[in-house]
Order: sequence, then C-alpha cells, then structure tokens
Amino acid sequence: MKFIIWLLALFAAAVALTLASHNPGYVQIVYPPYRIEVSLTLFGLSLLGLFVLLYALIRMSLAVVLLPAYVRNFREERSHNKGRAAIAEALTAYFEGRYSAAEKAAVRAMELGEKSDLIPIVAARAAHEQRQFERRDAYLVDAKSKYVGENTMRLMAQTEFMLDQKQAQSALESLKEFGQKGERKHIGALTLELKAQQQAGNWDSVLDVVSQLEKRNAIDEVLATQMRQQVWLEKLRSPSLDIASLRGLWKSVPTEFKRRPKLVVTVTQEFLKRQDALSAGKLLLESLNAQWDSELVSLYGDCHTDDIVAQINQAERWLKVHADDAGLLLALGKLCLHQGLWGKAQSYLDASLSLQSSRAAYSALAQLAEKLNKREEAFNYYRLAMGPECAP
Repeated sequence: MKFIIWLLALFAAAVALTLASHNPGYVQIVYPPYRIEVSLTLFGLSLLGLFVLLYALIRMSLAVVLLPAYVRNFREERSHNKGRAAIAEALTAYFEGRYSAAEKAAVRAMELGEKSDLIPIVAARAAHEQRQFERRDAYLVDAKSKYVGENTMRLMAQTEFMLDQKQAQSALESLKEFGQKGERKHIGALTLELKAQQQAGNWDSVLDVVSQLEKRNAIDEVLATQMRQQVWLEKLRSPSLDIASLRGLWKSVPTEFKRRPKLVVTVTQEFLKRQDALSAGKLLLESLNAQWDSELVSLYGDCHTDDIVAQINQAERWLKVHADDAGLLLALGKLCLHQGLWGKAQSYLDASLSLQSSRAAYSALAQLAEKLNKREEAFNYYRLAMGPECAP
C-alpha cells in the first residue's frame, strides 16, 4: 500500500514539474527605479528554498538553546541507569549471600542519587549480616530521614535486627509504630511480634498473637497448639508463683491441655518444689487413672504424703495391670525406701533397672545402701548413676 502511495506521489510531482516548466507566467517586482522580472516557476522555487533555509536556521537556533538541557537530561538518564544497575547488583549479591558486595553496590546506588527507599534497607541488612552494627544503624537513620513516608520496610528490618540481638523490648517498641501510624499489622509483622513476645516472656501476649495468626490462616493448627502448650508450660514454671497462685493457674489451664503428660509433669514438679506433695499426688492419681503414662507414674514415688502405705497399695494395684512398667517399679521402690521397707525397695528398684537403666533408680539404690551402711556399694551405685548410658 505504501509503495502505491509513493508511486502516485512521484507521478504527481513529475506532472507538476512538467506543468511548471511550461508555465508562461512571470512575477514582476517593482521598487523604483528598480524592476525585477522572474518566471513564476523560479519565484515559487525561491520561496520554497527560502522557507527551507529559515526552517533550518530556526531548528539550529533551538538546538543551540536547548543543548544544555539536553546534555543535563542525558547525564541524569545515564546516572539513573547506572543507579538502577547498582540496585539490581545489590539485590543479586544480597540474595547470593555476598553481603560485602551488596553493601558496596547499595552505597554506590545512593551516591548516584537513586531515590528508592529500598536501597538503604538493603545496605542495612547487608551490614547487619556482616555484624557491622554501627553502619547498619546509620543506614536506618538515613532511610528514616530521607523516606519519611515509607516506613514499613525500615520497621520490619529494624525489628528483625533487634530480635537477632535478643533485644525483645526494643523490637516491640519498633513494632508499636505500626499502630501509631494507623497501619494494620500484616502477617510478617505479626510473626515478628510473636517471636518478640516469646523472647520477652509475655506469655499472654503470645496467646493473643497466635490467635490472630490463626484467624488469618497464617499458622499451622498443630504448631499453634504446640505454641499454646509451651506458653502454659512457661507460665507454670514461673518462680514467682506461690502455692495458691499455682493452684489457681492450673485451674485456668484449658481442659485440652490438662491431660497432656508434659503439663502434668511440669505442674507436679512445681508442686513438689513448693513442698505440696498432697496436691502433686492427687493430680498424678487423677491423670494416671484417666491415661497411663510411665513418666508420670515415676513421679508418684516422689509424692511423699502422710499416708505412704496407701500410696504403696495404690501403686501395687497398678502393678497388676502394668507389671512391666519401669517407671511404676521405680515409684514403688522410692515409696518403699521412704517407708523403710528396705527389702521391698531393693526388689522393686532392681526390677526397674532390669527393664530400663535410669539415674533415678541407681540413685535410689545408693540411698538404700547408705541407709544400710554399705558405703562402697553406695559409691558404686552413684558412679553408675553418673554413667552416660543411664536415662535421666
């Protein structure tokens, strides 16, 4: 199609030139006492040539006037391209683990005048990985001063840095800025907050953050349950709890966790630390009757209530059902030892060791040997208790 148009234009120009060459007209220019006569064709061609000359002069003048701006724009564009190349290099080096190269490339991008708020954050993260904390903090200050409207990346990076250095309170202060600016914490920020609350020991806050993550389907259900269990374990282990507070806290533990062996073991040990063997014994009795656990029953031997005989009778009833349970035999041995039934204690402890070697059984046998003034035998049992092959 274009070929046809150019062909028609060429024919039209040829016809126009032919007609113009045979045009008998002329143009007369009179300026007394002068008079100039030229053919109409030459006059037209002269006007056309004058127009082309003026147009070229105007274009050249504009080019001269605009040359400084063109050079400036060219330099800015070239600097911008170099800056973007430096950003790409910094990101590539950072994710490849070449942190020194990443920092240098990010600094070069900033020197080239790049305005992206990503650059100082990359530089800060690279410096942090090199343990250059002063440079890292300087980059963060630079990001805060130059990019006031873009805080999310800076806050996230700053929080991660604080957590890596175990500065949980500083990390929480950093995360508070989200709320102060009216921003809703996203999943990444909530995940960091969960870690910070765990480091700070704010266990109620940990439960709250876990619930928020669950609502957004951002945490596995099994992991969430494990975290809740760990929270209750930590709360039960708090040294600031007295007997009354410990009992109250145990009542507040959700039912789904109250039958979990780990929590029962922990609260039993805490009761025993506070010399409340009665509460520990009752708790173990309820738990073992509901669900048998060898680790729990071994603790039953440490619950020395006012009626040890009743405890021995209860343990021997369990023995009829769980005859091969090393933990139960250990508990019976400890109870008999406390009651002064040396022969039965020896028998039960030996039976426990025949099923499973344990430090607790050897230690109990050592105590029994001391009671019987068998010092050398006691020493041997203590030595065996320290052996690496024994279970705790």
